[in-house]
Amino acid sequence: MTTSAAKRWQRLLLRKVVPPVILISVLIAIWWVWLAYHPSPIFPTPGDVVRGTAELVKDGTIWDHIGASLARVSLGFSLALVVAIPLGLWMGLYEVVDATLNPLFQIMRPISPIAWIPIAILLLGVSNASPIFIIFIATVFPMIVQTAAAVHTIEPRYLRAAANFGVSGPRVLVHVIIPAILPQVIVGMRISLGVSWLVVVAAEMIALRSGLGFLIIDSRNAGNRYDLVIAAMIIIGLIGLLLDGLMRLLERLKSVRWRYVK
Repeated sequence: MTTSAAKRWQRLLLRKVVPPVILISVLIAIWWVWLAYHPSPIFPTPGDVVRGTAELVKDGTIWDHIGASLARVSLGFSLALVVAIPLGLWMGLYEVVDATLNPLFQIMRPISPIAWIPIAILLLGVSNASPIFIIFIATVFPMIVQTAAAVHTIEPRYLRAAANFGVSGPRVLVHVIIPAILPQVIVGMRISLGVSWLVVVAAEMIALRSGLGFLIIDSRNAGNRYDLVIAAMIIIGLIGLLLDGLMRLLERLKSVRWRYVK
């Protein structure tokens, strides 16, 4: 590694890694000290949580729950993406379609995904289909609105330049419109993925017998195992951080970053 590369890594560590590590360490220390002076028969210490996590890893339970939650999120989010992007493009390109559909989507979008849980259970039963449906509902409307808004904000000079070069029809969509909206669509996907991870955990607490949400409820009911409850909460947060990091990598692609360059 060259000297300049080593210096870049050092700056990255100092700016991106060290501050959050220090903050988290301070919070854990406060947690530990508080319980040392105010012991609780139920609430666990950080050491209890570490031992509970090791227990889940050792018996393999945690991997089954993580896999179940990620599978539901992947399917629900993918279905929403397949529906939202074409529909958002259609609304963005045709004013009459936007005028017809946008009011309906704006009504549906603010409804809490949790409110759909009874409807999902009624229609689909207590099965994997219910949380997948809830994830779909939670993510499809924001992505539709975001995609349509992105099309509306395309700078006219891009379209005029395409027309001057004789680009028309599907080629405009592929070579002009989609690259122009991609940065905003990626941002919408990133936000929606975070929402879908939040929603699946809530749905699993109510309607299923697998997944990280179920693990939290089951641990609480099985003898107040709050060490496992907090362990599951931390794992949920870490996976959420990882998912957000993966979406941030998409934002750094050259085909996306161009629009952020002034």
